[in-house]
Amino acid sequence: MQPLQVASDIIPIGEFKMSLSRWLKNVNTSGHPLVITQNGKPAGVLISPSEYDELVRTKLFVESVQRGLTDAETGRVYSTQELQQELKQSREPR
Repeated sequence: MQPLQVASDIIPIGEFKMSLSRWLKNVNTSGHPLVITQNGKPAGVLISPSEYDELVRTKLFVESVQRGLTDAETGRVYSTQELQQELKQSREPR
């Protein structure tokens, strides 16, 4: 994701509504997020679909690493032999 450019990436909601199509195209081509303000305060952020997908993937990865670290800290781990046995059992027909 490109860094926010204060001069061009923050707009009031009225301006956004008047040129919605242009702003959507701009977000998709520039990679810059767009901060939409209402009454002078941030009300929302528009990002491209690909940026959203990347944020979701990153969030899921970080959560997975956090779960793994928590499991390691609390002793919820398998030895190599235990893991091989679990995998062998899961592959056997039921």
